[in-house]
Amino acid sequence: MPYQTNGKRDYKKQYEKYDGKDSVKKDRASRNGARRIMEREGKVTKGDGKDVDHKKPLSKGGGKSRSNLRVQSATSNRSFPRTKSGKVK
Repeated sequence: MPYQTNGKRDYKKQYEKYDGKDSVKKDRASRNGARRIMEREGKVTKGDGKDVDHKKPLSKGGGKSRSNLRVQSATSNRSFPRTKSGKVK
């Protein structure tokens, strides 16, 4: 785990170094907005273990519109296709 000292996670240091950056806050707000859209439609609920995914990732030019959103299980959304050697494709 990042920012550990003596087996305890230093959340304050993590926020100062990473979570408090404007770019990270903007990305988090975008993810939360996408989830709210799907919650209003009844596709997901809080604590259901599902992720709201962008069909075309924002990092690859995908938009934030409803047509680019879908619901996936957390496992399938957080795994990536890999080569035989185990590296991400």
